Amino acid sequence: MAFTPPPLTELLGQLKSLADDSSFKQDFDKNSKALAQSLLTKLDLVSRDEFDAQKALLTRAQQRINELELKLEQLEQNSD
Repeated sequence: MAFTPPPLTELLGQLKSLADDSSFKQDFDKNSKALAQSLLTKLDLVSRDEFDAQKALLTRAQQRINELELKLEQLEQNSD
């Protein structure tokens, strides 16, 4: 005899009745947040503050490189 899954409406009704149970809802919320945090940690993401700080450092480094390139170009022209 083959297994016949229950209709989707029956499954949704069961989930709704579970969601009405406040302890289930609290456990679900807590566990889903923990799972989401765990997944985000595995993605090796950085905070917005750290991203902005690194972006500022990179911008400053690029400006300094441009200044040094100009200075080098001027020195090369003066030595000719």
